[in-house]
Amino acid sequence: MTKVSDQTMMFQVDAEEKNAAAVILNTVYQALKEKGYNPINQMVGYLISGDPTYITSYNNARGLIRQLERDELLEELVRSYLKAE
Repeated sequence: MTKVSDQTMMFQVDAEEKNAAAVILNTVYQALKEKGYNPINQMVGYLISGDPTYITSYNNARGLIRQLERDELLEELVRSYLKAE
């Protein structure tokens, strides 16, 4: 049986990964928009499922988004939404 810890785990992403996530999210958003997709719906589909086919290959958007883990992308989205560092 696995023992569950009572302590809160710390999760940290370095500054370089923060910048990379922001650039990738913006680039992917623009590529999806240019191809006529609803970028929000497509990105949510990817973040929930992990299926890269939600992201267009146009302008290498699919390759870019797969360079980072989904948790790193989610962290950037939350940070941006809350405008927190």
